[in-house]
Amino acid sequence: MALAELYTQYNRVWIPDHEEVWQSAEITRNYKAGDRFLQVQLEDGTELNYPVDPAALPPLRNPDILVGENDLTALSYLHEPAVLHNLKVRFVESKLIYTYSGIILVAINPYKQLPIYGDAIIHAYSGQNMGDMDPHIFAVAEEAYKQMARNNKNQSIIVSGESGAGKTVSARYAMRYFATVSRSSSNARVEDKVLASNPITEAVGNAKTTRNDNSSRFGKYTEISFDQQYQIIGANMRTYLLEKSRVVFQSENERNYHIFYQLCASAMEPEFKHLKLGRAEEFNYTKMGGSAVIEGVDDRANMVETQKTFALLGLKGDFQMDVFKMLAAILHLGNVEITAVGDERSSVRREDQHLNIFCELLDLNSDKMAQWLCHRKIVTTSETVTKAMTRAQAVNARDALAKKIYSHLFDFIVERINQALQFPGKQHTFIGVLDIYGFETFDVNSFEQFCINYANEKLQQQFNLHVFKLEQEEYMKEDIPWTLIDFYDNQPVIDLIEAKMGILELLDEECLLPHGTDENWLQKLYNNFVNKNAFFEKPRMSNTSFIVQHFADKVEYKCEGFLEKNRDTVHEVLIEILKDSKFHLCANFFQDNPVSVSPFSSTINIKSARPVPKPPNKQLRTTVGSKFRSSLSLLMVTLNATTPHYVRCIKPNDEKLPFEFDSKRVAQQLRACGVLETIRISAQSYPSRWTYIEFFSRYSILMTQQELSLNDKKQICKIVLQRLIQDCNQYQFGRTKIFFRAGQVAYLEKLRSDKLRRACILIQTSVRGWLQRHRFLRLREAAVTIQQYFRGQRTVRQAVSARALKETWAAIVIQKYCRGYLVRRLCQLIHVAAVTIQAYTRGFLARKRYRKMLEEHKAVILQKHARAWLARRRFQNIRRFVLNIQLSYRVQQLQKRVEEQNRENHGLLERLTNLASTHMNDIDTIQKLELELEKLIAQRRTYEEKGEKYKEDSEQKILKLENQNKELQEQKETLEIKLQEKTEEMKEKMDDLTKQLFNDVQKEENQRMMLEKKLQNQQQDYEKEIGLLQGEIKILKEEKTQLQHQIQQEMAVQDGLKMEVGQLAEQAQKIPELQKEIELLQAQKLDVEKQAQAQKRELREKMSEVTKQLLDSYDFDDVRSRLSAEDLEHLNEDGELWFAYEGLKKATRVLESHFQSQKEIYEKEIEGLNFKVEHLSQDINHLQKLFREENDINDGIRLEVSRLTSENLVIPDLKQQVSELENQKLDLENRLQEQTIKLKEMSNRLHYELEGNRTQKRTNEVQDEADIKGNERLKVTTQAVEGLSNGFMADEIQDEVKNKIKQETTRLTVENMDLEEKLDMKDRIIKKLEDQIKTLTKTIEKTEARVPALDKEYIGMMEYKREDEERIIQNLILDLKPRGVVVNMIPGLPAHILFMCVRYADYLNDVDMLKSFMNVTIDGIKQVVKEFMKCNTPRQNKNCLKHFDLSEYRQILSDLAIRIYHQFVLVMENNIQPMIVPGMLEYESLQGISGLKPTGFRKRSSSIDDTDTYTMTSVLQQLSYFYSTMCQNGLDPELLKQAVRQLFFLIGAVALNSLFLRKDMCSCRKGMQIRCNISYLEEWLKDKNLQSSNAKETLEPLSQAAWLLQVKKITDDDAKEICEHCTSLSTVQIVKILNSYTPIDDFEKRVTPSFVRKVQAMLSNREDAPQLMLDTKYLFQVTFPFTPSPHALETIQVPSSFKLGFLTRI
Repeated sequence: MALAELYTQYNRVWIPDHEEVWQSAEITRNYKAGDRFLQVQLEDGTELNYPVDPAALPPLRNPDILVGENDLTALSYLHEPAVLHNLKVRFVESKLIYTYSGIILVAINPYKQLPIYGDAIIHAYSGQNMGDMDPHIFAVAEEAYKQMARNNKNQSIIVSGESGAGKTVSARYAMRYFATVSRSSSNARVEDKVLASNPITEAVGNAKTTRNDNSSRFGKYTEISFDQQYQIIGANMRTYLLEKSRVVFQSENERNYHIFYQLCASAMEPEFKHLKLGRAEEFNYTKMGGSAVIEGVDDRANMVETQKTFALLGLKGDFQMDVFKMLAAILHLGNVEITAVGDERSSVRREDQHLNIFCELLDLNSDKMAQWLCHRKIVTTSETVTKAMTRAQAVNARDALAKKIYSHLFDFIVERINQALQFPGKQHTFIGVLDIYGFETFDVNSFEQFCINYANEKLQQQFNLHVFKLEQEEYMKEDIPWTLIDFYDNQPVIDLIEAKMGILELLDEECLLPHGTDENWLQKLYNNFVNKNAFFEKPRMSNTSFIVQHFADKVEYKCEGFLEKNRDTVHEVLIEILKDSKFHLCANFFQDNPVSVSPFSSTINIKSARPVPKPPNKQLRTTVGSKFRSSLSLLMVTLNATTPHYVRCIKPNDEKLPFEFDSKRVAQQLRACGVLETIRISAQSYPSRWTYIEFFSRYSILMTQQELSLNDKKQICKIVLQRLIQDCNQYQFGRTKIFFRAGQVAYLEKLRSDKLRRACILIQTSVRGWLQRHRFLRLREAAVTIQQYFRGQRTVRQAVSARALKETWAAIVIQKYCRGYLVRRLCQLIHVAAVTIQAYTRGFLARKRYRKMLEEHKAVILQKHARAWLARRRFQNIRRFVLNIQLSYRVQQLQKRVEEQNRENHGLLERLTNLASTHMNDIDTIQKLELELEKLIAQRRTYEEKGEKYKEDSEQKILKLENQNKELQEQKETLEIKLQEKTEEMKEKMDDLTKQLFNDVQKEENQRMMLEKKLQNQQQDYEKEIGLLQGEIKILKEEKTQLQHQIQQEMAVQDGLKMEVGQLAEQAQKIPELQKEIELLQAQKLDVEKQAQAQKRELREKMSEVTKQLLDSYDFDDVRSRLSAEDLEHLNEDGELWFAYEGLKKATRVLESHFQSQKEIYEKEIEGLNFKVEHLSQDINHLQKLFREENDINDGIRLEVSRLTSENLVIPDLKQQVSELENQKLDLENRLQEQTIKLKEMSNRLHYELEGNRTQKRTNEVQDEADIKGNERLKVTTQAVEGLSNGFMADEIQDEVKNKIKQETTRLTVENMDLEEKLDMKDRIIKKLEDQIKTLTKTIEKTEARVPALDKEYIGMMEYKREDEERIIQNLILDLKPRGVVVNMIPGLPAHILFMCVRYADYLNDVDMLKSFMNVTIDGIKQVVKEFMKCNTPRQNKNCLKHFDLSEYRQILSDLAIRIYHQFVLVMENNIQPMIVPGMLEYESLQGISGLKPTGFRKRSSSIDDTDTYTMTSVLQQLSYFYSTMCQNGLDPELLKQAVRQLFFLIGAVALNSLFLRKDMCSCRKGMQIRCNISYLEEWLKDKNLQSSNAKETLEPLSQAAWLLQVKKITDDDAKEICEHCTSLSTVQIVKILNSYTPIDDFEKRVTPSFVRKVQAMLSNREDAPQLMLDTKYLFQVTFPFTPSPHALETIQVPSSFKLGFLTRI
């Protein structure tokens, strides 16, 4: 379609305007080719005949639906007015500051803080495609980061714009984005250091200008380095062209660099007092602009922040103070007063305060400094001349020195920042952020503006080449013929500046001349370029300026100061003075070989695409121009080696008013920054590009039914376009996109709107016709009714009379009877006919029903037989299959049982050998007893010898006494007669006693001999029994080997045929339990034998003690009182002998009783051993019988299998075998009952033995009491002997008796203490035996309780061993895969099993075992995850722990549970989060309501291919999968509801956050789609019965946002309704949605800014959070309800898949 055909009535065009640049006008009459005027009407209603050139008609205005697009390239008409209008609508009405223009991000400074830079926004843009979200600086940063990670190629973000446009802030946000998304897990805080470099560089490099309060006065390129994991490891900064002149001069309303004002504001602080600073108004270098304070800026607080960032970078207090001293010195240097001395000289006072402070701070010689500030040294070939300077020259020299010092200080700070950001390793990739000045033009432009514009020319050339390259790649990728596009190439301008004999080279050449001046240099420019170069001009009215035609505009440069600024020289004498400074920092600044500023220069390996121009000699490198040219060339090499991303910052107005749009200023900046050039390049070919999916969705309304019937959407689009647009040159078909010429999309939109308008007119016609017809019919009906009543009333009035009334009444009566007769007759006829019809009909239906029933009955019989045959056949197949499976499975089980029985037999043999060893030990103990008896006999002989010796001693003593008696005989004659009589009596008595004693001794000796013979006989009997036992053991070993041999043979034969033996194996499981009990009994028997041996030893020791006590227990007082001195010799002889025989008599009695008891004990032990041997032999016989039966069964199985293979008829034989096996099972149960009875008898025996031990304990206590009484009697006897010796014995006898008595008492006390210790040991042993007997009786009771029933009765415990703990945790927690077994087990089965193990540890009362198991369980749960009693049932209360309280583990387990829940929710969120935005926002669940619009250069990821995108069904399926998984794993219903609520909150928050950041989603149709999707979620909740989970409430903000998109937004009532309804949305969120509302069709209207302000005013009283985004990481508080388990522990079965066969149910 020709472009001129679009200039029709009602279309709108743009015409130039002096104030607004462009003005919109509507065409009032169709334009015809050749017309010289275009009749238009302006927006204010003015009619205008606008003169036009037929070859250059005014630009057309885009349709309203294309206005406000995210990407300017999506506009149908691409030209300057369309770009300006789109930016204005987005900025002023929608409050959107970012817009794409192809590959450029246009950022307009809002001059207001916006809530769009928080961490939530960063996370929202992270991982997203650029076309999927609204334009943002974060989207550009994410694209750069993604391309770096995907392509392993370095990236660059080029931020440009004029001062005050927001370059620094944009660069700062880009760096912040990288620091956030690539944050490493280390503690180095590299990201914080990278961000901390910004405040420092802004403090020393930014200043207030008339255009910007924080203007960067230098260019900066920051390389952020990344490692192979794409995490920040360091950074490097390069600076360009610092504005040094600002240090010594500021224009009106401008400031010096911020750091000077921060220092002056902190001058009164103690740490800065030595700098001797004051207010900023006191220093020349800070008061020139007259504006020392910035409104809203606290310089003192900024100073604190600067110090903090210095410290964060590792630049501590000493370094900071050195920097501050240099800065203070510069301020004091500016206050040094230079006075004029005549016209040719000047001087500085030596007493100048500021000069002295300057020299003091920098440690300089003040006299030299004062002299050489006003003089300079001229060196010639023959002499050196000192020349005085004028005051102006001295001031210039001072200012040059200050600029030089500050320049070095700035470079030094940047160098130290780079060192702080240095990293040890090698960088993998980097992203560079270039913050550089934009194109500048002022009233007076000097050397700085020339360099800036030169840099922008280079950047513009690189930008043009990159755009051209991208366009070419796009065409080649889409297979579209490439046509050469004419674009502006600024290489001639660059050559004018930097080529050989260019402006810069001529400037450097003039600087080399001693008498070079600006005028001479300008004259050279005129001579070389005027009328020779089209881009260089000479001003008409000036001879001191020149004009350069830059890409953006013509700029006039004033040549004054070019040479001086290019030289940037400081007098050598002043440099030498500073070199001699004792302040190390100042001296290092002016050394001959300065250190390289950047330590990273060697790490960048890049190659230039074009040769870099080099200076002709070394001297040119020292000028500012040559330095800037070389650094700019290096920058261009770096940018060419990276993938660039462009951010163009725009300043909307010069007054810094928020959201005010100055079209003139914006248009000027758009031309200067290359945005319009990009638009022009795109518009030359095919600016509008739509994917086939977008085109089909948007323009399906223009397609016919025949075209829509095709399946290939791409082919449909081609057919439709060929029909709609006849000129095929107006579009091209690519591989994935359709390319349109300018205006073609507008034409298609016009066709679409026309068709929609026609459809609307048709609908309106039909609806309005229906309404009118309906209204007409109602009116006619009402009129007829009125007429009817009116006519009736009139007739009645005319015909009313008495006769007429009577006739009428008579006629009515006749009619009544007549009509009644006719009606009755008709009713009778109808009745008869109806009855006849019913009869025939009912008969027909009955016969039909009968036939049908008969057929169904026959069919049922046939079906019955057929289904029975099929069921029998299926049953036979299934039974055959099941039998085969059972055969294989039971054979495997039998093999396992046989192996276990082999191991058990081996254990029995080991136990038998242990019994034999214990019998050998008994023989050894008997031998030891014999040896001890011999020792006792020897001791008795020694006692007899001692008695004889004592008798001899006593005879000698008696002789002495007789001599004494002879002397007294004369005096006691009367007494002698009496004594003789008494002695005769005593002799007779003593003779009788001696005879009795001798007889008793002989009897005792006979009894001892008898005991020895009995012991020998018993020993021989024991030896015989042991021999018999050894023989039996040998026989058992032989039988065992035979059984093993038979088992091996059977194992070789049995391949897969042992099927029914599994039942026997189940019954044989009881045997190991009995064997374990036998082992316990044997262990207890060994303990009893050890105790018996200990008791034997104690009895032997007690026998010796008793004999000694008996020897000393005789009462000497009674004997001595009855004896005379003459009979004392007989007393000593016979008395001691009598005492000895009496002791021996008692000792033999004790020995006899002891041996009698020992004999009984040995007999009982032998009986027990015989019983055990019999029991073992019975078990072996039983096993042999089982194996024989097994062999018989195996033979039968072989026969049966062969018969199966031949005949497949084995069922009767199998049933018979089953009955036989059941009989065998009953036999086994009977045997088990017999064994339990025997075990009970054994327990009774052990109980009797325990009682015997108790009686022995009591006898021992009695003996101890007897020993104590004997000791007391011994003490009494000693006292009596002492008294007797005092009366009638000598001193020697008394001493000997005392010594002997003392020895005996000490010996007896020691033996007493030993006896007490042994008694304590016995008490402990007896207690231990009692506990063991208790456990044994409990196990016997369990076996008794289990034996009568066919199934075991379990008590809900799991027996395990300490070494099995790791295996339990490994199988139940670490290796458990619930997905495979969860269907076949009860919920929470692993937890039940773990608790059963805990109950077992509690049952054993083992603290260490319980703690170990709990710690291992908690560690296992951690490894996987990195008031209860009142609800229990009585059975659960029974299962509670009895010995331990696990409250200390409750908090640990609770924390673990919360951690697991959060990890579980995180896993679900990670799975469902990628589905939320495509399913909830992008998917169109309501077909026919499409919200797609053209997206421009950056396509949405969903618009490229819709085959694999997520839908709402995907979200619901994922939720259902989560729900079923939670239910299958037995998650508590309350926890399930909380998890669902958390998921629904995430769905609502993610969808709403994406809605805030996607303007294309904010439309009425999209609100309908979102509301429909929310209803699907609500239906899902209702279907799963989760309405009480409060999940629906979490979707309320999203639901209200969808409602807000659909509701009318025009009147005050609408605003009030919005405020009342949107209670879950904050004010910021409501305003954001209203500003982002975008019409999809021409019939929708935008939300006016006045309506938004009205809503904002109504919501001003609300107190809600100012943030825009919802926190998607928010977690609701989780509560774990206590739900009693419905499963009893004793009924739980452990699946084989857990591999916990080593656990035993108790």
